[in-house]
Amino acid sequence: MKIIILFPTETEASLFHREDVTSMISGVGLTATAYATMKAIQQQPDILILAGIAGVFPHSTFSIGDVVLVNSEVEADLGFFTPAGFVHMADLPIDMVFERRHTLTCDHLPERPLFPLATSVSVNAAMAAFIDTSAADIENMEGAAFFHVCQQEQQRFLEIRAISNYVNIDNDEWDMQGSVKALTKALHELIDHLQQSI
Repeated sequence: MKIIILFPTETEASLFHREDVTSMISGVGLTATAYATMKAIQQQPDILILAGIAGVFPHSTFSIGDVVLVNSEVEADLGFFTPAGFVHMADLPIDMVFERRHTLTCDHLPERPLFPLATSVSVNAAMAAFIDTSAADIENMEGAAFFHVCQQEQQRFLEIRAISNYVNIDNDEWDMQGSVKALTKALHELIDHLQQSI
């Protein structure tokens, strides 16, 4: 089984070493991730995995140090500012929107996932106060682009995230080292599971 893993940063990849998979650094953000995802797909992997850290929203049941598989992504800051505030593309009148497909889902989750499933929003500006996060567990800066490109190219994919911080501009509580360790351990478990299920 040919597996490629995309890590947004060197830090997130720093503890992961494995000879039977290919690792790539995608770069932070939606644009860099879209490009890196397409480059990875050109190598024809059996499965492509996006692996990184994420912030958790205070209303979620998840905590710092938890590892989740992402089952849906929304590009949450895609829209317009109006006198009444921010309007997401999904909320615009139907005649103003060419494509209303804004929630992207992963159809490649294992039948019995090793980790809890989480809903996620992807943003260009982390901790943006104007976006609707009520239906989301976590926040990241790459997932929606990754989901979109994989879906368009009919590429099998998964996204795994370890929670490093709370999404709260007044809260400085981060555990980067612990979350990267948790991510690395979970990645090995996920890869072993995928290889055994061939």
